[in-house]
Amino acid sequence: MQAKAFNFLPSKLSSPAIKLPPPPAISFPDHVTGRGISIAIPNPELSPSVVDEKLEAYWDYQFLFVSQRSETVNPVTLRVIEGSIPLDFPLGTYYLTGPGLFRDDHGSTVHPLDGHGYLRAFTIDGVKGEVTFMAKYIETTAQAEEHDRETGEWRFTHRGPFSVLKNGKKIGNTKVMKNVANTSVLRWGGRLFCLWEGGAPYEIDSTSLDTIGNFDLIDGGDGSSTSDGATTVDGGVDFLNIAANILKPILYGVFKMPPKRLLSHYKIDSQRNRLLMMSCNAEDMLLPRSHFTFYEFDSNFKILQKQEFSIPEHLMIHDWAFTDSHYILFGNRIKLDILGSMTAVCGLSPMISSLSVNPSKPTCPIYLLPRFSQHEGTTRDWRMPIEAPSQMWVLHVGNAFQQTHDHNGNTTIQIQASACSYKWFNFQNMFGYDWQTGKLDPSMMNIQGGNKLLPHLVQVSINLDATGSCEKCCVSPLNDQWNKATDFPSINTDFGGRHNQFVYAATSLGIRRELPHFPFDTVVKFDTVKNSTQTWSVGARQFIGEPVFVSKGSDEDDGYLLVVEYAVAKQMCYLVILDAKKVGETNALVARLEVPRHLNFPLGFHGFWAPNE
Repeated sequence: MQAKAFNFLPSKLSSPAIKLPPPPAISFPDHVTGRGISIAIPNPELSPSVVDEKLEAYWDYQFLFVSQRSETVNPVTLRVIEGSIPLDFPLGTYYLTGPGLFRDDHGSTVHPLDGHGYLRAFTIDGVKGEVTFMAKYIETTAQAEEHDRETGEWRFTHRGPFSVLKNGKKIGNTKVMKNVANTSVLRWGGRLFCLWEGGAPYEIDSTSLDTIGNFDLIDGGDGSSTSDGATTVDGGVDFLNIAANILKPILYGVFKMPPKRLLSHYKIDSQRNRLLMMSCNAEDMLLPRSHFTFYEFDSNFKILQKQEFSIPEHLMIHDWAFTDSHYILFGNRIKLDILGSMTAVCGLSPMISSLSVNPSKPTCPIYLLPRFSQHEGTTRDWRMPIEAPSQMWVLHVGNAFQQTHDHNGNTTIQIQASACSYKWFNFQNMFGYDWQTGKLDPSMMNIQGGNKLLPHLVQVSINLDATGSCEKCCVSPLNDQWNKATDFPSINTDFGGRHNQFVYAATSLGIRRELPHFPFDTVVKFDTVKNSTQTWSVGARQFIGEPVFVSKGSDEDDGYLLVVEYAVAKQMCYLVILDAKKVGETNALVARLEVPRHLNFPLGFHGFWAPNE
């Protein structure tokens, strides 16, 4: 195999203080890196005194985002290499989605957020002591256009919101809304879906993982607004509506954006057996207002209720929360970047260049939107946000719940979320991707002072009086002693929207000098009642993704945690099963199972545990 230059190769690989011997060349097959590519990496067996830590860290980071072209035809039984699968493990499947392909066969690379969705499924049978694995690409419209099934060749034609194609059409390329179904996965009402931030879900056959097709949950959504705030108070001309009417045919017709962008994060109200979803109007991405629609579905996908809210702020929402009474939005403030918009439309920069964060206020707006009809006596105007006394960009929400304090109706709303600093968050550089060079720079995710800037878990407490007015709002760490970079908060989903004691998340202990904050190497369990933390960590040059809880008893933490371990030095992936009650103890690990090397896959985003129905 003739070696070619790898796209992510940096200009300087080694520190001038250390002279490295020539690293051995390791050749990966087409399904891992692309056709005919040979990658030089440091020998993992060399001692740390010889191996340049920066070089090692750089390549470890790249290998989290190495393309995988192979798919399974039939389920593959995984080999148990440590522990055993417990008999009481519930029968079901752990689904994990994320990007699978970052480089085509013509020199173009894409941002991880624009990588084609690659669905992984681990079916676990405790009685048989067996786990089978399957993995396939979601056959979206963009995937079908960019992948030749007969030759196996890939050619990127959709640049995606975060990318610019090196060898693709730039000027006049309106193929921007590349629904790659790579962000989250859901099974509801006996049907399986993969979701993306800005398009309809794709339905997947839960047994074969074959793509069934696009599934329109919200009946096409025409983008019409029926909420308050659509006209000016004095009855004058609403220039925002005029601007919206100008933008609609351009966004819907030219750029093929759906009128309502369905968010990839959903919520499940297990008490009412409802699926909760949320959409945004496409044109509001470019206007100083935000229009949100919330939907609640029963198990037959019948819309039980639909509510629309128009907010006079330019906001970017990725995740949200709910309680018995409210939908809760953290208002990440953004603004239109005029220069970025011009270069983006011309194809000279990613479309996301049109937007930038707006740090004009030192607070974070929190919108408490009434989930049902207003409670009697509640007079608070939902259009007025509660300004949390901290400027934070909220990424993911673990849970939210409300508690009544006394007979007067005073209540407290608690929200557990991951947040980062506006100073760090950058639309164009997420994961350290440089769209101009196509390289990934791990330093962006591992900056100095990262404990305060990078994602970390917070608890927001809002005290409301009987009329719904805010008496106090405060933001504090989820745990007073925990200051590590942390994200992907998850809970026992049976406790969604109600009082929970435990939160699980991915974090890094910071013991690796060159990659102290990300990728994550540790599962952390927060006990919010005892204000304590317990951890379980992987070994050197091994990382983890999002932990997912599997319930097996009545206690909140009576169950197991599923997490994928990425052993980048070996180019292997493992499914790890932890006892949720024993995190922090020496016997927390229940089983570790090996994914065959030829099916090693890149970092996933969000997963879902689906028990057999």
